[in-house]
Amino acid sequence: MEEDCTGDSPANSFVETVIDFVQRCLLGILSVGPIPSHIAFIMDGNRRYEKTHNLSYGMGHRAGYVALMNLLKYCYRLGVKYVTVYAFSIDNFKRPPEEVQNLMQLLQEKIESLLKAESIVHKYGIRVHFIGNLKLLDESVRLAAEKAMKATACHNKAVLSICIAYTSTNEVLHAVQVSCRGACSVAQSTNGSIEGVGFGMEKQENQIISLVDIEKRMYMAVAPDPDIVIRSSGETRLSNFLLWQTGCSILHTTAALWPEVGLGHLVWATSSCHPSSPSSKLALMPLVRNSPERQR
Repeated sequence: MEEDCTGDSPANSFVETVIDFVQRCLLGILSVGPIPSHIAFIMDGNRRYEKTHNLSYGMGHRAGYVALMNLLKYCYRLGVKYVTVYAFSIDNFKRPPEEVQNLMQLLQEKIESLLKAESIVHKYGIRVHFIGNLKLLDESVRLAAEKAMKATACHNKAVLSICIAYTSTNEVLHAVQVSCRGACSVAQSTNGSIEGVGFGMEKQENQIISLVDIEKRMYMAVAPDPDIVIRSSGETRLSNFLLWQTGCSILHTTAALWPEVGLGHLVWATSSCHPSSPSSKLALMPLVRNSPERQR
């Protein structure tokens, strides 16, 4: 949902038409080369943006939501099929209760807005997944998330994964625990059918948890590993986000705060981190690139 800051005058309509034309040209040029299949965003800097611009409480996150909707539109116009965003970490629950409650209310409001017929998910045929330990959320937020996932389950043109109540360590722990329970269940079932026989080598092998077992039980099993991780506010860390999935991803950072991130940043990130560029074929480790902007 784009923020409507213009009137209905012919001049404003002309400006909007020109801006849309320029955007389409930029995306068209970029789409000539290989397009990333999956882009992940770490949305950092909403509160700093709010303080910098002397906005009222909560307006920084609302501005961040507008930026997200615009970036989603650009990504899907470009042909990026998978987009993942880091919306709310489990660690965020450690913030003051009032702030957490306000964020929960905002989450519920924006999740419910995705259900509207005119929303971006219906316009572009996007299937929505909410990734994380959803049991930690307020019931109203969890129910809204489940409703959104159900409402978009038939969409197949693109996938949006929203990480809430998420950390990578919790994701790995969850996957290992579920894998262990599955292995134990198989072992107990086999035990019950063979009376009085101890564990042999064959039974022990049935209990081994493979890499495939863990990966298919990851929350992020719904999408391939990200090609690019874009982080705002100049930070170069992943902050416990997709640690398992980003061993070969490129980390692109920009000094812009999240609400300031727009089409230009996306174009710079995808072009400078082009899959065919020599720099992206270096060692299997994240490559940090910084946008040529002023440092904050």
